[in-house]
Amino acid sequence: MNIYHCMIELRSGTKALGFAAAAEAWMGHLKDSGTIRDWRLMRRKFGLASARHTDFILEVEVAGLAELEEAFRRLGGNGHDSDRRYDQLHQMIGEVSIGLYRPYPDPSQRERIALI
Repeated sequence: MNIYHCMIELRSGTKALGFAAAAEAWMGHLKDSGTIRDWRLMRRKFGLASARHTDFILEVEVAGLAELEEAFRRLGGNGHDSDRRYDQLHQMIGEVSIGLYRPYPDPSQRERIALI
């Protein structure tokens, strides 16, 4: 399992509930099509966070890099409805920082430990 982690700030004037609905439409579409395993959208609570933390975090769960590649392929445009859902979400985002994470320690890819 891999987590595609997105830290998001909305464009000025964008409504948070509108963004959440757009995320549901796009991510739900990807999940329903089997492109991703799951996703979740979280919002900072009470404004409590350091300067590095954004207002929203979107986490997208994929089984591996092949699933992630398929999700990116779908972004290439495979239908008017998919394009509309993606564009609606994307136009609300002002800034985004991304990272790809995996559970750690990962039994299939453990780093070697050595004394020397």
